[in-house]
Amino acid sequence: MSNPRDFQTEAIVLKKTRLGEADRILTFYTPERGKIQGFAKSIRKPKSKMAGHLELLTHSQVQFMRGRNLDTLTGARTIHGFYHLKTDLWQASRGLYLTELVERFTPEHVENEPLFRLLLETMLRLESGDTGELLLRRFEMHLLDQVGYRPRLDACIICEGALVPGQSWFSPASGGLLCGDCGHQQPVRYPLSGAAARVLVLLQDGDEASFSGLRTGPGLTREVEQIMRRYLRYLLEREVNSALWLDRLRVTLQT
Repeated sequence: MSNPRDFQTEAIVLKKTRLGEADRILTFYTPERGKIQGFAKSIRKPKSKMAGHLELLTHSQVQFMRGRNLDTLTGARTIHGFYHLKTDLWQASRGLYLTELVERFTPEHVENEPLFRLLLETMLRLESGDTGELLLRRFEMHLLDQVGYRPRLDACIICEGALVPGQSWFSPASGGLLCGDCGHQQPVRYPLSGAAARVLVLLQDGDEASFSGLRTGPGLTREVEQIMRRYLRYLLEREVNSALWLDRLRVTLQT
């Protein structure tokens, strides 16, 4: 049975690429189709009726007409505009960090509805004013779980021995924690405090109540961020652009 010529789906706009004078290619994340692209004709013209519904950080209902190589956008309606998020530079930058991670970690046309819901729910928390740093760390951890890079945190990933608090290491190449003995045998590994290890476990497997009640000081927050940053950088084989921007913006806002 052939696919219908037209289809529609919920979608979050991840990326926009200019094409010619007035057109764009848009990258979306959807619940049923995963990451997809669409051709938006004349969307950069002032009279475009779809432009406002297809901005970055927008959750919309989108209609497509199938094409041979690229589907064409034929309609769009905003579901969540995330207007407060977009007008706050810090929150908007954090939202763009989420969408860049999804764009980089996902292949096209692979359904992953839990990941779509994770992205949408985290964006809704940003829209509500949640500025907690651990919100992004929780998103990173659950994203990695969904795309097949869940780090092992309950035992040494090499010997499967028990971990001693304050005497363990994180190894991006191994994909998890190492005990003291195995850690010394790895060329690239990072020391991990017992408190940071507990936070990582809660971010990975803790329920909503545990996450909501989690409080960390600046030093511990930064340690957890650095561990996650190093793992993401290893997996992607490059730095996340929006993470670098967040670093610069954080310094600017604190001065």
